Amino acid sequence: MKKLLFVLTILIAGTVSAQKINWMTMNEALALQKETPKKIFMDVYTTWCGPCKMLDRDTFSNKDVIEYVNENYYAVKFNAEGTEEITFEDFTYTNPNYQEGRKGRNATHFFADALKLRGYPSLVFFEDDGALIQAVPGYKTPPQLEIFLKMIATNDYKKVNTPEAWQAYQENFKSNFKG
Repeated sequence: MKKLLFVLTILIAGTVSAQKINWMTMNEALALQKETPKKIFMDVYTTWCGPCKMLDRDTFSNKDVIEYVNENYYAVKFNAEGTEEITFEDFTYTNPNYQEGRKGRNATHFFADALKLRGYPSLVFFEDDGALIQAVPGYKTPPQLEIFLKMIATNDYKKVNTPEAWQAYQENFKSNFKG
């Protein structure tokens, strides 16, 4: 009986932990877009960034966020100080100044520079053809992230082109994500 309970506990724990965002590289997402067009949601982080770790722990583990991102986006995890080669719009971005074994901050990846990011974490959205839509800087709770995820997935962002339109959109938005 104890063995059965142990096995059931492991199976249940495995099922719960299996619910996570299907992260991939930017190159993988761009390749998938060619087969099945879908927008890209990119989490740009660094290893030393406290709010980046909070985003992973508090927001990207949220059931509503996981379900919505996996259903509507190709999700990309990108280390802004890493060594991944990214080919985007016929140019290969690298981080030639990266220093192996360096503690704390490292050289910024050229792709992060190309995106003109102002800080970390940054959440970057791309069209289903790979074109850049917008970067959103900073930590977001699940309800704070929800408005961006839904506005971009539904193309409502194309109608929100003034500060007044953004204010009205926020006021009329009904959040469903639990925070």
